[in-house]
Amino acid sequence: MTEHTAASAQTAHWLLGRITWDSIPMAHEPILLWTFIAVSLGGLGVLALLSKFRLWGPLWRDWFCSIDHKRIGIMYMVLGIVMLLRGFADAVMMRLQQAMAFGDNLGYLPPHHYDQVFTAHGVIMIFFVAMPLVTGLMNYLVPLQIGARDVAFPFLNNFSFWMTTAGAVLVMVSLFLGEFSTSGWLALSNLGHQNPGVGLDYYIWALQIAGVGTTLSGINLLVTIVKMRAPGMDLMKMPIFTWTALCTNALIVASFPVLTAALVLMSLDRYVGTNFFTNELGGNPMLYVNLIWIWGHPEVYILILPAFGVFSEVVATFSRKRLFGYTSMVYATVCITILSYLVWLHHFFTMGSGASVNSFFGITTMIISIPTGAKIFNWLFTMYRGRIRFTVPMLWTVGFMVTFAIGGMTGVLLAVPPADFVLHNSLFLIAHFHNVIIGGVVFAMFAGINYWFPKAFGYKLDEFWGKVSFWCWLVGFWVAFTPLYVLGLMGVTRRANHFEDPSLQIWFVIAACGAGIVAMGIGAFLVQLGVSFLKRDQLRDTTGDPWDGRTLEWATSSPPPQYNFAFTPVVHDVDAWWDMKKHGYKRPLQGFQAIHMPLNTGSGVVISVLSLIWGFALIWHMWPLAIASFAAIVLASIVHTFNYKRDYHIPASEVTAAEQARTQLLARHV
Repeated sequence: MTEHTAASAQTAHWLLGRITWDSIPMAHEPILLWTFIAVSLGGLGVLALLSKFRLWGPLWRDWFCSIDHKRIGIMYMVLGIVMLLRGFADAVMMRLQQAMAFGDNLGYLPPHHYDQVFTAHGVIMIFFVAMPLVTGLMNYLVPLQIGARDVAFPFLNNFSFWMTTAGAVLVMVSLFLGEFSTSGWLALSNLGHQNPGVGLDYYIWALQIAGVGTTLSGINLLVTIVKMRAPGMDLMKMPIFTWTALCTNALIVASFPVLTAALVLMSLDRYVGTNFFTNELGGNPMLYVNLIWIWGHPEVYILILPAFGVFSEVVATFSRKRLFGYTSMVYATVCITILSYLVWLHHFFTMGSGASVNSFFGITTMIISIPTGAKIFNWLFTMYRGRIRFTVPMLWTVGFMVTFAIGGMTGVLLAVPPADFVLHNSLFLIAHFHNVIIGGVVFAMFAGINYWFPKAFGYKLDEFWGKVSFWCWLVGFWVAFTPLYVLGLMGVTRRANHFEDPSLQIWFVIAACGAGIVAMGIGAFLVQLGVSFLKRDQLRDTTGDPWDGRTLEWATSSPPPQYNFAFTPVVHDVDAWWDMKKHGYKRPLQGFQAIHMPLNTGSGVVISVLSLIWGFALIWHMWPLAIASFAAIVLASIVHTFNYKRDYHIPASEVTAAEQARTQLLARHV
């Protein structure tokens, strides 16, 4: 047992573990106190509204227990947007601190608190913003695009979402009880000599619990795409978004177990006193660095591939043309998937692997930019001579092409080992990473939300506020991160909370102004949601196909019925819905039959809450609670396996009524 493990074991209370009055940071951190008060008031307000409008029953029955892929997809998106607000608050705190902390002014964040802020920002934005948004889109769209009624394992879908949510809750708890990790978003700082406090344990267990959800979701969507496609839809007739989802979920299934293994070994080092990642007794910190990046680099492609799929759908629809080079697009996606496993070492060129190893990984990193560049050309050629409509989703797409191309080029620059020796660990790296993640993933999510929102809710989003949000994000991004490129080239390192050279301050002040403009963009998006809800009758979509779309999800009503399709569609071409419209497709008006569907269940919520309690108990060394909650998880899982009431039939009369209602809506629209 290591020294700090022994010390904590001696001081731990038999029931409360390591929790003491000093564990509540609000007592000595005014920022956290005011945050706690604001969160508490907001939470009480939400609870009061739910009680006033008697929404507890519908919320539990129709949402929390739902195994409908569409509702689960929407809940993932809501989780991502809520966590975006927390992650962005951390970003603003960092920008303000760095803009003011020069010379004698130490700023308002002490170093230990600042380290927690940048770690929490990275963890939240990747694991609990980008991943839920991407997974939510895939959950909602994949079954609709392939003509399926749900995913392959509906209960697993609900369970995956709630495990991801449990991980997010654990991160949020660290704000008010204990502290969060100070070791960076991949826990690479001070390897082998990490802080013995609870911060790193919060990190480990939040990621382990959420990682279970992500892995199971990957398996689920992979099986759904492989086994549940509509008749006639072979692999080369799938929509590009479904192709990117297939590759992304293959990456998830292959890479997330590596993250799990790395965190298990780190847990053993901390809890049992093993020496996998220490410098003593045969341990090697470089083992952790390799493991975390063998997961970490595929992770960024897990995020960006569905983004490429979104832009492919948007470009084809709003250029009113078939996507240029569909086959090359598919091959490029598969190439990126495979190559993403051959580039991880470029994250640590400076760690002494040697010139031969560095040159190999530098070359593979440059090669992976080729299929990505091919995609850009495909989108441009799709737009060429198309009848382009510059709607909000299309604006996000054009903004992405410019922003991502520049971010990609700075990435190729970093792929050159001698250049990386100069720029490694500098603000240039921060600017590059945000260039591709914001310019790629975040822009794609906003494009996707604006594009598919009428499908999910039955009305379009307001164009004006959508454009305000887009321009604030685009301008704000460049104002916030161009100074970081400049500072990085000047040799300024990342993760510093105070600077001595006053000539650097103007760049940080400009970056803080950029963050303010991005904040206006997020505000405009929230206003867009509110305004659109108030104007929903004017923005209503009665056709189910407001953009004159090309893929099968636009063949259903908006929002789609619970069963998606009354009859399974038959596919004859790549753009299945476009092909059906072109050949004069007529909706069937009779002959409807009862439809077999999976039944809602609360087991996913129960098991994930128990997992949350288990993780919390392990963090604080509350061993009786840890044992009891683990036993309860096993018991709840066994009880669930004996639940045989897992399905039901939607009567033919209900299906007929729903389809007739849609027929009348379509007749009124014509």
